[in-house]
Amino acid sequence: MESCGQKLTDSWRIALLALAFAAGIVFLAWALHDVQVVQCSDFSRDQMRQSVRRVQVPGPRGRIFDRNGVCLAENRASYCIAYYVEELRKRGRWQNTIEAVDADIDRLAAVLGIPRVISKAAVSNHVMQSLPMPLLAWRDVEQETLARWAEAVDAFPGVDVYVQPERSYPQGSLAAHVLGYVGRDRPQPLPDQMAHFYLPEMIGKEGLEREYNRTLTGTSGGKLIRVDARGYKHAVWEGEPAVAGRDVHLTLDVNVQRTLEKALRGWRGAGVVVDPRNGEVLALASSPSFDPNDFVPVMPAGVWKRLNEDADKPLLNRAAMGRYAPGSTFKPVTAIAALLSDGFDPNASYTCDGVFTLGNMRLRCWNTYGHGAVALRKAIEQSCNAYFCHLGNTIGYDAIYAQAQKVGLGQLTGIDLPAETRGLLPTAEWKEKNLRDKWRPGDTCHISIGQGLLVTTPLQMAMLVAVFANGGTLYRPHLVRRDGLPEKVRTMGWPEASVALVRNGMHDVATVGTGKRVQVRGIEV
Repeated sequence: MESCGQKLTDSWRIALLALAFAAGIVFLAWALHDVQVVQCSDFSRDQMRQSVRRVQVPGPRGRIFDRNGVCLAENRASYCIAYYVEELRKRGRWQNTIEAVDADIDRLAAVLGIPRVISKAAVSNHVMQSLPMPLLAWRDVEQETLARWAEAVDAFPGVDVYVQPERSYPQGSLAAHVLGYVGRDRPQPLPDQMAHFYLPEMIGKEGLEREYNRTLTGTSGGKLIRVDARGYKHAVWEGEPAVAGRDVHLTLDVNVQRTLEKALRGWRGAGVVVDPRNGEVLALASSPSFDPNDFVPVMPAGVWKRLNEDADKPLLNRAAMGRYAPGSTFKPVTAIAALLSDGFDPNASYTCDGVFTLGNMRLRCWNTYGHGAVALRKAIEQSCNAYFCHLGNTIGYDAIYAQAQKVGLGQLTGIDLPAETRGLLPTAEWKEKNLRDKWRPGDTCHISIGQGLLVTTPLQMAMLVAVFANGGTLYRPHLVRRDGLPEKVRTMGWPEASVALVRNGMHDVATVGTGKRVQVRGIEV
């Protein structure tokens, strides 16, 4: 009986054990089905999210043209020698890969016959932070170097030519202060997604490149790369293509610009040519200048030091930022202020004997012997200092200040450049605050001939002359062509007869007076 009961108990135990095994197998089967079938898509998405990296690719930069379609700034292909580190990885610690890449760069530099330009620290930073991206060991290499590399390509696995766009200025230094230059920087982030890596973008640093950077900058695209757990690249998928930035068309005329720069060559100075009918700037030059191509792909330290330490300040845009006493070019303002003053007779004569005396002050005229009896038009023609000192002292500074302010002196012109200076149109309050001195009649006399405390920019004076040329309208100067009507800053409201008298005097200056050397055969100045 005991033997039979023992057998029955063993049978139940075997049955229960078999049932437990069967239940376990069923549970494992269900779990595998849930993981591999039901949740497969969720796990796949998680895996992709963890192993796929987004690379932001900048769009091509827009070009810059003059008013006749001559290209002033464009993009060119820059050939770089790049290392793809995932093809040179070594087993073990990251340092093993870094040492291998670093040694390979030295070996390739010797074969190519060019100096090494990238440091070991830069290699290390790239491996640790931007491993899937190409490591640019040399940028903008010459064709001879590329030919040597092509001969040795089989001995250097993981090295290839990488082409990236660089800014190019086909006209060299022409209009350099207008165009400015670009540098490399991180692109603006994409609005709807985060990029893990990015390719550096060209960013405007000075001139129109900076002022219209938003217009010229393209829309970034992107691509996806798949990496393993250690960060090495395994696959690439192209994403949204990058879109080029918009082109910019200028009011500049390249022929006028070249002629103006030729006239300034060898001098420190500036010049502006503006269309008085609408404020379009046809030429704007500053001398000495620089070549913006020197800033591409990066400015060498030696060149940057030379430009910054040069006593002639070639990086300074003297046309918009230079501060100068305008001299006799200011006298038309004194003249129009007098014509608007009650009781002034433009035909009344004043005798210039070569010097104007006011108390203890003696201001000499450029003509030591004097101009004799002169009225307003003749005084403009001969640029008679004595006459205009007398005129300024007679009408007072308030009258001169009012007209100088109306034509834009002491104010920004609003030109579409990233920087300009206001100059200085002084007042009695300004002098008291800054020089701790009161306003004196001598200050008025000096300013009436464009001297003394008065400071202007060449651009301001170009717009001043344009006001007289067009009959009394101040326009906003601009370098980029616009649709529609020109932007008026203000209308002077001067009587036509008064404007005509000053213009006739200015015409006489360029015909028979002190400025007759500006005459051009066949053209009335």
